[in-house]
Amino acid sequence: MVSPFLVNLFMETLKIDILNPKARKLLRNLADQNLIAIRESKPSTLRSVLKNLRSKSEQAPDLDTITSEVEKVRSRRYSDK
Repeated sequence: MVSPFLVNLFMETLKIDILNPKARKLLRNLADQNLIAIRESKPSTLRSVLKNLRSKSEQAPDLDTITSEVEKVRSRRYSDK
């Protein structure tokens, strides 16, 4: 018998794109057997990503600063071609 402590050492998280509805049924069966755990995640929007980044920063960049940085990167990227 494997110790529960050892089982947790080998846990990993995967992101899976389900292409066939049959796969969802198989995953639900595995979850019912306590072999996997299924967590639904909501897609993050640009607004929520920016809000999260700004909350972690002492001074958040404004839209003009972000726009100028994006334009600098674009100009460098497209000038190399």
